[in-house]
Amino acid sequence: LKEENALLRSKINKLQIFSETQADKLRKLERTLKENKIKEEKEAQDLEAMVQHVEQNLQLMTKRAVKAETSATKLKQENALLQVQLNNYRTENEALRSGQLVSLATVKQNADLALQKLLAVLTTSRSSIKQLVSGAESLQLVADLLKSIDRISEAPEDGQ
Repeated sequence: LKEENALLRSKINKLQIFSETQADKLRKLERTLKENKIKEEKEAQDLEAMVQHVEQNLQLMTKRAVKAETSATKLKQENALLQVQLNNYRTENEALRSGQLVSLATVKQNADLALQKLLAVLTTSRSSIKQLVSGAESLQLVADLLKSIDRISEAPEDGQ
């Protein structure tokens, strides 16, 4: 009976040690689970902040693109007006050559002025067109970034 009692005590001690080991493992796993949840929440918050930042940048670039388009339209209208003026100056120049109007110096001065204005409009138009192209490229980059964010957010679901 003593031997059986000692054997049972030994088994109880082993079971208590095993139980404590399992309890330690359980506590460690619970800690790891909490840490992983905190980490995932932080990553989700970071991702949300990044998405908001990208959306703000997209809105800003859209505003820039609209402004550039408006500017380009205005410059096209101004360019058309200057073309009309240039044609008028050419007509006036032809008339001067035929001896019907004012002196040749005035016509040359008017033509030079029109040419200067036309060149200024051309330079500004080119700049606006470059801004439009740059804005479109930026919008494409943001769209690609948003697509990759969708893939990132879908990846954990596929893996589960």
